[in-house]
Amino acid sequence: MRRAGPDPARARLAMILVHGRNAAAANILDVARLLDLEDIAYLAPEAAGHTWYPKSFLAPMSENEPELSSGLGVLADLIASLEAQGLPSARIGLLGFSQGACLALEFAARHARRYAAVIGLSGGVIGPPGTARDYRGSMEGTRVLLACSNVDSHIPLARVHETADVFRHLGATVLKFVYPGMAHAITDDEIEKVRQLLKDGH
Repeated sequence: MRRAGPDPARARLAMILVHGRNAAAANILDVARLLDLEDIAYLAPEAAGHTWYPKSFLAPMSENEPELSSGLGVLADLIASLEAQGLPSARIGLLGFSQGACLALEFAARHARRYAAVIGLSGGVIGPPGTARDYRGSMEGTRVLLACSNVDSHIPLARVHETADVFRHLGATVLKFVYPGMAHAITDDEIEKVRQLLKDGH
């Protein structure tokens, strides 16, 4: 676990940052530095072997077990720890890139409630095409930001659109940005959009 910013109990918001495949907690913490919002606590868990689950997020769920459930459990435990420190879920947010975005988005869909924000950069909900999306609960207006290239070789644009529909159905306010020709990376424009979202958050 890597951390940045103030102690969560004293922070305006706590953001859980979820790294991508073959990356590390230190990599995704660069996002905290770029956002430059000093009243947010950042927590970045690190996956064993730097990978949250072994296969594509489009593979059958069973082929990514038990690692997928373990990764989702890491996020659940982190949120429970923050709540034990006095932070309601409305002051806790999730941000992930690539595989980390997929994990964060799948977690939020499975545990729909009011969050500070849910941000998926180059990711989508998990499972093969045709997966039943029988998620329950309500996001209670939580702002969900989705950003991805239209030609990302890892993330089909159709899955980004499906993910937006999933969260709208769960009662989220969805902000979706599609970047023509963008590489599989986090851009300055995405950082600025995330900064504005979190700066305006309560």
